[in-house]
Amino acid sequence: MKLIVTVVPILATVFSGLINGYDCKVVQFIFGDSLSENGNNNRLSKSFAQAALPWYGIDYGSGMPNGRFTNGRTVSDIIGDKIGLPRPPAFLDPSLSEDVILDNGVNFASGGGGILNQTGGLFIQRFSFYKQIELFNGVQTLIRNKIGDEAATKFFQEAKYVVALGSNDFINNYLNPIYPDSWTYNDDNYIDYLIETLGAQLTVLHGMGVRELMVFGLGPMGCIPLQRVLSTSGGCQEKTNTLALNFNKATAKLMDDLSAKLPNASYKFGDAYDVVNNVITNPSKYGFENADSPCCSFGRIRPALTCIPASRLCKDRSKYLFCDEYHPSDRANELIANELIRKLGFKPINQTEGASPSPTSAPAPSDD
Repeated sequence: MKLIVTVVPILATVFSGLINGYDCKVVQFIFGDSLSENGNNNRLSKSFAQAALPWYGIDYGSGMPNGRFTNGRTVSDIIGDKIGLPRPPAFLDPSLSEDVILDNGVNFASGGGGILNQTGGLFIQRFSFYKQIELFNGVQTLIRNKIGDEAATKFFQEAKYVVALGSNDFINNYLNPIYPDSWTYNDDNYIDYLIETLGAQLTVLHGMGVRELMVFGLGPMGCIPLQRVLSTSGGCQEKTNTLALNFNKATAKLMDDLSAKLPNASYKFGDAYDVVNNVITNPSKYGFENADSPCCSFGRIRPALTCIPASRLCKDRSKYLFCDEYHPSDRANELIANELIRKLGFKPINQTEGASPSPTSAPAPSDD
């Protein structure tokens, strides 16, 4: 009898992670735009925002396009790898199943998507944040049917969540005169509109069990190659940068307010504006040679809005801050990821002694 009493607590410890026979480890769910996407838009047949052609993905795995709008990894990829979270597949990945979700989570990010439904309308097909939340609701139903309500509630409450949206709400909405929001709002009340909408969306997610969430802030959007080439001087668009800074400030306050108001919520704001701005100001200090033009372009024909096989690649991709007119390179994403990990003090998750390394290492310089 004494042996049984001793063994029972040990068994309880061993099976504490097992729910109805499933080892429900901590996974991540990603909501975002092209900065976090890993293939959803490639399966939206009418979308004009796709990373489906070379040279996207050249430094990732097989080197073929995989839906990421960069030469290698996204910031979410890198943060997940460094803290031991599996890389979640795209929601539209044909291999997605209940078991895959339980093992890896899901990435709902969609190029061209934004906080507002109308953002990125010129791309025809993309998932807005509201749509991504709707898809997440469907995923929750699948998992509840698979492992039961109690187990599913535990699974979703223990998961980690990333929201990386907002840049398209400016670049592909407010700052583009084609969109009605550009003449309906001014700078201040447009940001108020975004923050009010984002707050409502994050509150909905809390009601769905989201407890640990990080919202990525915006970088110096006015310094992306697309914004520079559209300016008369070739310099950064300071109005756009000011919008990013003001949005970041309001979003940081929103995270504090929601964390204080919503039960058991730990909503954090990840701000890497300064580190990216420092690279732009002094690229050589950080090992970059170019911080104002894209690695993948048509040479002097600018702007080239996407990277395609006819584009020319820079000689050394690790020396360029930007992969294309919009998106950071793998090396830039690693710099951003490291800054967010440092600021937010992320600790390893799901890691055991002797765990296998990340499936994709940092890319080697191009031989082109």
